[in-house]
Amino acid sequence: MLYFSRWKTIAIVVTVFVVSLFAALNLLPAHLAGRWPELAQRRIVLGLDLQGGSHLLLEVGRQAVQKEAIQSLRDDAIRRLRQEHVAYSGVTSNAEGVQVRVRNPSDADRALSTLRQLSQPIGGVAGRSGGYTVDISQTGNDMIRVAPSEAAINERVHQAVGQSIDIIERRINALGTVEPIVESEGTDRIQVEVPGLQDPTRLKTLIGKTAKLTFQLIDMSTSPEQALASQMPPDSEVLYDKHKPPRPYLVRKQVAVSGADLIDAQPSFDSRTGQPIVTFRFNTEGSRRFADVTRDNVGLPFAIVLDNEVISAPVIREPIFGGSGEISGDFTVEQANDLAVLLRAGALPAPLTIIEERTVGPGLGHDSIRSGEMAAVAGAALVALFMMAIYGLFGVFAIIAVTFNVIMIFGVLSLLNATLTLPGIAGIILTVGIAVDSNVLSYERIREEAHHGRSAINAIDAGFKRSLATILDSNITTLIAAVVLFFIGTGPVRGFAVTLGVGIVTTLFTAFTLTRLIIAWWISVVRPKEVPI
Repeated sequence: MLYFSRWKTIAIVVTVFVVSLFAALNLLPAHLAGRWPELAQRRIVLGLDLQGGSHLLLEVGRQAVQKEAIQSLRDDAIRRLRQEHVAYSGVTSNAEGVQVRVRNPSDADRALSTLRQLSQPIGGVAGRSGGYTVDISQTGNDMIRVAPSEAAINERVHQAVGQSIDIIERRINALGTVEPIVESEGTDRIQVEVPGLQDPTRLKTLIGKTAKLTFQLIDMSTSPEQALASQMPPDSEVLYDKHKPPRPYLVRKQVAVSGADLIDAQPSFDSRTGQPIVTFRFNTEGSRRFADVTRDNVGLPFAIVLDNEVISAPVIREPIFGGSGEISGDFTVEQANDLAVLLRAGALPAPLTIIEERTVGPGLGHDSIRSGEMAAVAGAALVALFMMAIYGLFGVFAIIAVTFNVIMIFGVLSLLNATLTLPGIAGIILTVGIAVDSNVLSYERIREEAHHGRSAINAIDAGFKRSLATILDSNITTLIAAVVLFFIGTGPVRGFAVTLGVGIVTTLFTAFTLTRLIIAWWISVVRPKEVPI
């Protein structure tokens, strides 16, 4: 137990050195960190409670997800019925689903069979997620009701949360902020933390926009005022721009070109007026659609719509075949830059509602760091005094091992690019106690073996061997608790779980290798006759 081969000794020393080196990266000054950007990225990031910043809790709009699912289902139902040449007298939709009225009641069974093709097993395997995507029922001789199932809506909300997290991360990263924390909370909520960002106004504006960009033709059959006053054309709707007072536009509901086909958007300036604009570029499919629309509608206006608001409504002067264009709308430089960020990141699959907002000032974070440092220093000092008072020289060996243990915790956190929070500091302090406890178990066992008449070397060797099972049992059970906390908890709880879990792993390493290696070196030099405890 006390014998270490040369290669084993080298492996332990190199492991401790390399991991400690990652911890030392956090001490590099800014001008040196800039020379090695790849290494500088492997640093511990201070959380919101330590350096201040903005916190938002967002909720995915379930009703909007359901509305979009119903609209998509209506379009699919019309397409299927036309493909199968099933005559219908009307297809209407409401908040609950789609109502299909068959023109000839004798075609009801054929229409029902056709519409059932819209329903697919959720997840692609029947029964895997508990049902099918569409509920279909016949409510009369000529009436069929089609609606997205509850399980399908839940699946769409889950997908919307995942997509929104990716898009929000891209939007925040485009601002140049460091290490935002974007994670799901519950089934339909997203937690966003941006350390270092003190003004949440721009963040809310950037995240709160769905950024659904569409290009739609203007309906010239009547004026918006007449449409609002009398009867609205069935395939059109009235949208407004951002002027004061807002100006109405009668816009066709059919989307000519979707913003989903954009591959790039950049802020720029109009060469004629000098006003900020946003230039955009489509992919191959978007370029083709944009060329077709502009070729077939020369001389007619079309609307550029962002989140149901008309940004501009230029007249198509000539076909545009290059797949690129520009958006103008009396932007400021910051507005043009933010719009370009939104378009590059992509549209959110559903609107997000801010249900909680919190800003932490840098002063509070500084106080938290100072309090954590004081607690860590006080706790470490008391532990060190206790160990030296009770175990003497072996207590010094334990303090050396625990010191490297803490350094290795910071090294592993740096390697993982983890975020350190105030609960995380509490986890590190708790780990110091756990690490010392492992040494206490070994030392007390060594003391017992010495009292039973064993020689010093035999007592030390037997003490380490017989305390192994107890130390493993206590640390593994704590590690299991940390893993459970990580997967079930959120926010500060996960921060505590990460540092506690990493601390348990490094404690097992130092307790069974580093402490024994230090004592083995001491034995090889001193050749003790008695155990100095």
